[in-house]
Amino acid sequence: MKDALVVAKEFFDLPVEEKERFYSEDPNLISCVVKTSIDFPKEKFHFWRDTLRHRTHPLEDHIHLWPENPARYREVFGPYSVEVRNLGLRILDLICEGLGLESGYFRGPLSEGQLMLVNHYPPCPDPTLVLGLPKHGDPHLITLLNQGGVPGLQVWKDEQWVMVEPIPNAFVVNINHMLQIISNGKLRSAYHRVVTSSNVARTTVACFILPSKDILIEPAKSLVTELRPPLYESFISGDFESIYINHTHEGKDPLEHLMIRS
Repeated sequence: MKDALVVAKEFFDLPVEEKERFYSEDPNLISCVVKTSIDFPKEKFHFWRDTLRHRTHPLEDHIHLWPENPARYREVFGPYSVEVRNLGLRILDLICEGLGLESGYFRGPLSEGQLMLVNHYPPCPDPTLVLGLPKHGDPHLITLLNQGGVPGLQVWKDEQWVMVEPIPNAFVVNINHMLQIISNGKLRSAYHRVVTSSNVARTTVACFILPSKDILIEPAKSLVTELRPPLYESFISGDFESIYINHTHEGKDPLEHLMIRS
């Protein structure tokens, strides 16, 4: 975990010319791409973040697309992505057991994908004018965040923002939107944002476990009863991305769009 954060910082410390080879404004390009900032038209803040994002599973299909500089990037992030995936699948197995679903429910196509986001939040002279990321929930199954030792992550709880203080050698695990839907509302997606600092940079590594694009996402049939009917419509996983992006950019809850009205 420490090596991943060190190498991540080394990447963002590279000269601009080295990083801009991966830069793209194409929202659908995720093989290996650098993006910087985001602006939501209805928000009063500018968003203050650089990010390197790439696929990590199956590892042999993607590692050749990752940066070769820093020299240790592939050496560190290859094994790291495998171990984080193993941890994520173990957590999903425990969630499966807790919900009373059949063993291995989340294995296979429901957890086929894995995406890594390496985030860098530079210091800002006036943090009141910016956010690292706006209020949002993650769209997939679960997120495992290695947030290092610098605070910045806040969770929306009881109508207020609560800082998630870093714990050494620990992951922050977020329930995502699709897991909320599959659980038929028994699990709740974690709404969060990132704030910046005036004097210290923050580097984090987030790993997302996600379904294949062509699988049907719906409340698990064993969690739907006469007393608890389905709360959400069924949809194809890949179709959710545009809904999520559009609603999040407009400050709306994308889950509202999928709720079944009685």
